[in-house]
Amino acid sequence: MNRTLLLTGGTGKFGQVLVRYFAEKGWNVVTSSRDQSRVDALVSDIGPTEGHVTGIAIDLQHEGASQRFVDVLSARGIVITHLVNNARSMDTLAVQPDGMTQPQAFVGEFEMDVVVPYELSMYISRSEKHDLKTIVNIGSIYGQVAPNPALYNGTLSRSPVQYGVSKAALHHLTRELAVRLAPQHIRVNCVAYGGVEGRVDEDFVSRYAQLVPARRMLKELELIGPVEFLLGDASSAVNGHVLMADGGWSVW
Repeated sequence: MNRTLLLTGGTGKFGQVLVRYFAEKGWNVVTSSRDQSRVDALVSDIGPTEGHVTGIAIDLQHEGASQRFVDVLSARGIVITHLVNNARSMDTLAVQPDGMTQPQAFVGEFEMDVVVPYELSMYISRSEKHDLKTIVNIGSIYGQVAPNPALYNGTLSRSPVQYGVSKAALHHLTRELAVRLAPQHIRVNCVAYGGVEGRVDEDFVSRYAQLVPARRMLKELELIGPVEFLLGDASSAVNGHVLMADGGWSVW
């Protein structure tokens, strides 16, 4: 079967791992970034694979961008069969020195985490030029549980409240879409990841290890399995589910 995956935000930490993996497994992968040079560099770095990687530059927070993106894919003859909503914007995670989040950051984060995945899912599912089978949203443990102050040296002043609130909304969007798209035989699920190695210092890693049953952060390669499972036939009975991939963080 021809499998073409649209994975938004392919130049980010999670995106790069997933784009490379699925391309090497023979999937055709389309990915996006706001910066054409970054997405071109990603495609070049991956090099020849069993599948084909296409990089498209688009700012999904611009008005009407989701519809334009789907139109561009259709015009190129690209038929999307699977969708992973992964795009992020670090700009919307800003927190003021006093720990408050400004309204524009709150709205921007909600737009990126909820509105954009909703629009892309709906536009692709309704297009006769695509053949969508499964959707996987990239969530977070902070969409399920609140942050633990012990991880942040006792204060949450630098932990963006808009992130967790928006991820919680994404988790519920997953359930809503699972119901609304079921008549089209499209499954919608979500992966709520715990913390991943690579962007924090050793002290943070040590504190994190004390707060999770697995006693460690996730490794980058552990990002792959949950998404692959939810995209594939092995999860054919799974719909509207938020899969916790967190080393047990959320059970305490």
